Amino acid sequence: MAAVAAAKGLWAAMALILLPAGSRALREGDCEVCVSFLGRFYQSLKDNNVEFTPNSIEKEILKSCKETKGKENRLCYYIGATSDAATKMINEVSKPLSNHIPVEKVCEKLKKKDSQICELKYDKQIDLSTVDLKKLRVKELKKILDDWGETCKGCAEKSDYIRKINELMPKYAPKAASSRTDL
Repeated sequence: MAAVAAAKGLWAAMALILLPAGSRALREGDCEVCVSFLGRFYQSLKDNNVEFTPNSIEKEILKSCKETKGKENRLCYYIGATSDAATKMINEVSKPLSNHIPVEKVCEKLKKKDSQICELKYDKQIDLSTVDLKKLRVKELKKILDDWGETCKGCAEKSDYIRKINELMPKYAPKAASSRTDL
């Protein structure tokens, strides 16, 4: 009797091992950048009454990817929608979207082709109204400026970056600037 139970357990374990890992549905938080970007992209197609053919969707995604930055630009690179991309998997996006396949399923399929796509995560957003800039790393301070499209020429020390951020905060984050008391 114990041998039969052990054999059943062994078969169950073998079935789990032999099933492809990519066949599982996406969990909450998986493919964060892919689902978010393609979701907004799909909605923009509907809002702009774009014809849902693979060719027209491909043209639109190439246009959208020209304007992306950061992690979304990296996603565009992975699917082949940037000029410097090494691969072309853009049809893996345009064909399913033309058939109104949910973006979660599209990202799930892309994950099977290239797992890096689902490893992309958005950087955590820094709450400028409460954060102590002095406790941030210089890398994080540079990222704040970069997100604003600004640079700090001549900045050599952390205090220089903090001064530049405080100087530009009313322009780029007015709510955060007005709620801060240390400015």
